[in-house]
Amino acid sequence: MARRHHNRDPRLRARLATETARIIAEEGVRDFRSAKNKAAHRLGVDARGALPTNEEIEQALADHQRLFRGAEQERLLARLRAGALELMDLFEDFETRLVGAALRGTAGEHTPIELHLFADCPERVSVFLIDRRIPYQIIERHWPRYEGGSGFPQFRLALGELNAEVTVFPVDGPRHAPPCPVDGRPMRRASRAQLERMLASGATAVGMA
Repeated sequence: MARRHHNRDPRLRARLATETARIIAEEGVRDFRSAKNKAAHRLGVDARGALPTNEEIEQALADHQRLFRGAEQERLLARLRAGALELMDLFEDFETRLVGAALRGTAGEHTPIELHLFADCPERVSVFLIDRRIPYQIIERHWPRYEGGSGFPQFRLALGELNAEVTVFPVDGPRHAPPCPVDGRPMRRASRAQLERMLASGATAVGMA
């Protein structure tokens, strides 16, 4: 039986962060907890110990992409963000915002474009997609302890080479964003104008909106 090492050692935490980042980048695992547990198992580490924080994972992921992808990562982000502009034009009536890894700069090949829309009822978005013959799947997206509510409809779309996850929030609901899975603070949200400025300047992220 493999020995299960304790992971209080900061060097071991760094190894765990690096392996978790590699799993996210190369295997397309999006859930941080699942990726951490997978990394702990591969390294023979007790997953009940002090695993790296999501912020440590995000930094390791950025380091991994910079080291192994370089200019390819920049081209991927430019492609995803340009695709996000197209989708924001499509959903211009819903006060659309870009969120997630494509905005933060850590998106991978398997990462969908994540958008937040605002509508007085989710059925408006359903009708909008049906009228344009855009196929979709719908699930409920949950953010525990978010005061705006625990569940929101999320539409999953495939438009050519663009994959998107579009979450719909009520127009009259709380205007602050739900918590980011990385640091727990309100998600960064970028308007179309902010995204255009970011693409023009080459910036890696923008403030909240």
